Amino acid sequence: MDGHDLQVVVARGDVGERVEVLEALGERAEVIEVAGVLEQNWGGKETLVVVSSDLSHYLPYEDAKMMDAATAKEIMALGRITHEDACGADPINGLLRAAKQRGMRSELIDLRNSGDTAGDKRRVVGYGAFAFYEKSA
Repeated sequence: MDGHDLQVVVARGDVGERVEVLEALGERAEVIEVAGVLEQNWGGKETLVVVSSDLSHYLPYEDAKMMDAATAKEIMALGRITHEDACGADPINGLLRAAKQRGMRSELIDLRNSGDTAGDKRRVVGYGAFAFYEKSA
């Protein structure tokens, strides 16, 4: 598994201290597998889950913004996305499934694409950052 294939990392530890990586899954991990790994390793506040994926690929800037906004809305609703929405749809859907089962809420931190950072807006790649919290937090 190379760095581009890595999609899900489950780690445990305190901020500023050594972190133990409990599990790492690639982009080919199935939804049920991801949800199971998350449930098996879920701890308390010391558990950090990172799911990494691009969103839209090589669309014109405005088209990508619309598509990524729709994907973000689905993620925020703890819904389900497709491989057209994100190359790592299965790991993301695994996280969404686990978050929904745990009664969590999602917060959009940022939504951008490479046209916002690299300049060329003819063919961009979308990115989003989301945080998931227990409902009481």
